[in-house]
Amino acid sequence: MKLISWNVNGLRAVINKGFKDFYNEINADIICLQETKMQQDQINIDINEMFKDRYVYWNSAEKKGYSGTVVISKIKPINVTYGIGKEEHDKEGRVITLEFEKFYLVNCYTPNSKRELERLDYRMVWEDEIRNYLKELNKTKPVVYCGDLNVAHNEIDLKNPSSNHHNAGFTDEERSKMTELLNSGFIDTFRYKYPDKTGAYSWWSYMFHARENNAGWRIDYFIVSDSIKDKIEDAKILSDVMGSDHCPVELDLNM
Repeated sequence: MKLISWNVNGLRAVINKGFKDFYNEINADIICLQETKMQQDQINIDINEMFKDRYVYWNSAEKKGYSGTVVISKIKPINVTYGIGKEEHDKEGRVITLEFEKFYLVNCYTPNSKRELERLDYRMVWEDEIRNYLKELNKTKPVVYCGDLNVAHNEIDLKNPSSNHHNAGFTDEERSKMTELLNSGFIDTFRYKYPDKTGAYSWWSYMFHARENNAGWRIDYFIVSDSIKDKIEDAKILSDVMGSDHCPVELDLNM
């Protein structure tokens, strides 16, 4: 089973930047998108045509042009839910959960702590709530949790750790929440397969030729329940795929 996660930074925009070719060539079983920045009633002909033979689930933010997630699946899920059951978190279209026979799939776009860390306190509450949500799911069946999680967990996960130490996405607080999650019965699939691989990033700033110089961050993940780590065939970062400031990440899972 091939799963893809990608923060597209605007679905309508990326459609004109090679997304259609990527979508057709990758032929994934499930594609999870984040930061779609659109309402479902804004779907155009191109999008409808691409997704016509798939099961497609949208969770859009109340605020237009902001946040939003989509899951496109070849496989019909048993059940689909939106959000995590907490009103304060569920207005921004950040989570879609699909239940399949053997696992839950959770597509997530984690809130950014923002400049000056103005949203760090909210982010800490979010982290506790999403961790509890995943742990509850994991009691029933294994979980595949993916998306733009807006944190580089360790120094190996970004090009310039020293100069970014207290910046959003690499604060001690955010990193410790990722550690807590992984200590709760989950594993980071990429680091499980490639614990020492350097220069492996999934996001680059649009400034200072960051992508050209591979001055990036690894903030897009596939995290799975520890109970299915032996089902991981490969975890990839598709850094050659353009169209967004993020690139897609892939998980090959033998379920």
